[in-house]
Amino acid sequence: QVQLVESGGGLVQAGDSLRLSCAASGRTFSSNTMAWFRQAPGKERELVARIFSGGTSYYADSVKGRFTISRDNAKNTVYLQMNGLKPEDTAVYYCAARGWNSYDYWGQGTQVTVSS
Repeated sequence: QVQLVESGGGLVQAGDSLRLSCAASGRTFSSNTMAWFRQAPGKERELVARIFSGGTSYYADSVKGRFTISRDNAKNTVYLQMNGLKPEDTAVYYCAARGWNSYDYWGQGTQVTVSS
């Protein structure tokens, strides 16, 4: 059974940092694009960052310069380092693995709350 399990969320103050982890099991995702999405209350889910199998990354404008996505293929794990957190970063963060033409696998989400 394929699983993506996020961890590392929590309640922090504005300006603090958090590192989210996404551990995959059931199959290897070293050849897949991996991504982090987030969904704030009352808003649609949005792409935060993605990393291709070769290591190239992409970021939403709202997090560029503050967040860093990385992957450790040996551990089948993807990370999201979040620095300079802002209240508007408050959301449930989801890890996802891309298949042929869609994100086929999703984690259960981890809550990140940033107080002002």
